[in-house]
Amino acid sequence: MSGNQYNEGIFDAAEEEQRREEKRHQQRRERAERMRREKRRSMRIRRYGLFALLVISLLALVGIVVHKAWNKKDPRFIEPTQQSQEAVQADTQESSELQEVWSYEAHETDATATMPESVVSGNGILIDVESGEILAARGAHDRISPASMTKILTILVAAEQITPEQLDDKVPITIDITDYSFSNDCSNTGFEVDEQVTVRDLFYGTILPSGADSAVALATYVAGSHEAFVNLMNEKLTQMGLSDTTHFTNCVGLYDEDHYSTPYDMAVILKAATDNEWCREVLSTHVYTTSVTQEHPQGITISNWFLRRIEDKDTNGVVLCAKTGYVAQSGSCAASLAEDENGREYICVTAGSTSSWRCIYDQVDIYTAFLPNEQKEGS
Repeated sequence: MSGNQYNEGIFDAAEEEQRREEKRHQQRRERAERMRREKRRSMRIRRYGLFALLVISLLALVGIVVHKAWNKKDPRFIEPTQQSQEAVQADTQESSELQEVWSYEAHETDATATMPESVVSGNGILIDVESGEILAARGAHDRISPASMTKILTILVAAEQITPEQLDDKVPITIDITDYSFSNDCSNTGFEVDEQVTVRDLFYGTILPSGADSAVALATYVAGSHEAFVNLMNEKLTQMGLSDTTHFTNCVGLYDEDHYSTPYDMAVILKAATDNEWCREVLSTHVYTTSVTQEHPQGITISNWFLRRIEDKDTNGVVLCAKTGYVAQSGSCAASLAEDENGREYICVTAGSTSSWRCIYDQVDIYTAFLPNEQKEGS
C-alpha cells in the first residue's frame, strides 16, 4: 500500500467517525426537543385540567346555592332528613287524632245508683252519653262473655276499613264460611254457598239477624281472612284504651276464655259505633231486605228483633239502636242506645239475663227508672 492510499484510508475513517458523531449529536438534539415538547404539552394539560376543575367546582357551588334557595321557596323539595322527620311527625299527629276521635270515658258520681230490683241481669250499666255520667251500675267492670254484642265492633272496624263505594261490591259466600257458622251452631242470615252478596247486605246481616255467615264474610272481605280481621279488632281496642279489659278471638262472639269484655267497655264500643254514621244506620234499622240474587230472587227479609219488640214498650223515650247476644256462659245480653223526650241520649248494656224477653224487660225497667218523664212528673 502506498503512502497516499494509507493517508486516504485514515481520512475516510475520520470522516466516517465525524459523520457518526454528528448523527449522534443530531439524535440527542431531537430527543431533547421531543422532551421539551412533551413537557410543554404536559404543562398545558395540567393548566387546562386545573382550569376545568375550577370551573366545575364553581358550577357545583352555584348549584348548591340555587338548590337551597329553591328549597326555601318550594315545600316539595325538602332535605331527606327533614322530610323523614316531618313524615314521622305527621304520622304521630294522625295517630293522635285517631286516638282522640274514639276517646270516650264515663265515670261514676255520688249520684250513681244501683239497678232496680226488678232487673234480673247480673251485670249492667246506664250512661248519660252527653255528660259521661254513669247513672246506674251493677258489676259494670266485671269480666263477661260479650257473645254477639261482639258484632258491634265487627261492623265498626269494617266500616273504618272501606269506602262507601265498596258497599256495592259483591262477596262470595264460601263453603268455609258456612261450615264455620254451622259447625259452631251460630245464627245465620240465610245466604247459600257461592251466593254473591253485597258488602251492604253483609253489614245488615251481621247485626239484624246476628248472622255469623255475614260477619265472617265481611271480615274476610275486609282483611283477607277471619284471623287478620280479628287482629284489626284488637288493634282498635288498643286504640280505644280498652285492651286491658277487652280482648276478642273471633268476630262473631263465640265463647272462648280469651274472648271477653265488660259492660262498661261494651258501652264505650257502642258509643264509638253510633258515632259512625253508617254503623248507626245499620244498628238502628228494624227491618231490611237483602239484594236480589239468583239464589234469593226476592232477597231475604231480616229483622232486629230487639228493636221491634221494645218499640212499643214504655221506656220514657225511644230505643234507637241495639245489638243482642247469647251464649250459655253469659246468658242473654244486649247493648242499646236510647233517646229521651228531650233528645238526650243514653247507653244501656246488660248481661246475664235468663232469656231474650227478660233481657228486653230488664232494659225497659232501667230506662223507665232513670230517664226523665216530664209528663209523668207533671201529672
